[in-house]
Amino acid sequence: MEDKRRRARVQGAWAGPARSQATAQPAPAAQSRLHQRPGQTWMNKEHHPSDRRFVFREPQEVVRRAPEPRVIDKEGVYEISLSPTGVSRVRLYPGFVDLKEADCVLEQLCREVPWKQRTGIRENVTYQQPRLTAWYGELPYTYSRITMEPNPHWHPVLLTLKSQIEENTGHTFNSLLCNLYRNEKDSVDWHSDDEPSLGRCPVIASLSFGATRIFEMRKKPPPEENGDYTYVERVKIPLDHGTLLIMEGATQADWQAPPVPAPLSQPPREGPEAFGRRAGMKIVRE
Repeated sequence: MEDKRRRARVQGAWAGPARSQATAQPAPAAQSRLHQRPGQTWMNKEHHPSDRRFVFREPQEVVRRAPEPRVIDKEGVYEISLSPTGVSRVRLYPGFVDLKEADCVLEQLCREVPWKQRTGIRENVTYQQPRLTAWYGELPYTYSRITMEPNPHWHPVLLTLKSQIEENTGHTFNSLLCNLYRNEKDSVDWHSDDEPSLGRCPVIASLSFGATRIFEMRKKPPPEENGDYTYVERVKIPLDHGTLLIMEGATQADWQAPPVPAPLSQPPREGPEAFGRRAGMKIVRE
């Protein structure tokens, strides 16, 4: 009975019959391997060293950087993006109005245009817009929950400028929004001129007078960015006294204009515009 238990235990551990002490000695070759250090068997094999060595490197974190803004400061036509919406294109005409005439236009517009500070609504809270505006056109214009009534009585200077723009660009225009930034504190929110009343892919002509500013545009982010503008493309365009900028194609669908054109480090010239006063004409194609 005792012998059966012993065999059972040995079988449970080794799955084989028990051997007597005289026959249970390991073979010489097997015994020599038992006394070898770990890895010694591998070292006994023929080994050819290689020049290749394993080098451990810490994994590098992927750093995402915003692209450098594209600067457009020379006269010409520039395609700034291509998307399913279409081609976004800008045309820059520095010195469209010469300096002497631009000085006269700025002074006359500041005196004679019926500027008005309007009340805006943001998140159901009313506020005074930090700029003065005037609207010219046969139809009313609504943006940011503000409606401007029709005003067909164009100032003669504005009609002259409108005709000059149409002759040089080949576009015709039927409405005009004037903006007067009295100093560096006046501004406008990031926006696109994409109101349904302007139609699909409107052409916008922007004519600037007064203090030179950097006009920065930013591309609207794709849906996966969830409205984050950190890594979008940007374009910077200096708008000097008398400069004309045309925005066409999908520009209003795919891009936004700045809260306010940023001032240069130094006023570009002497005169009434040196402290920051700036008048902008934004004309819309019919």
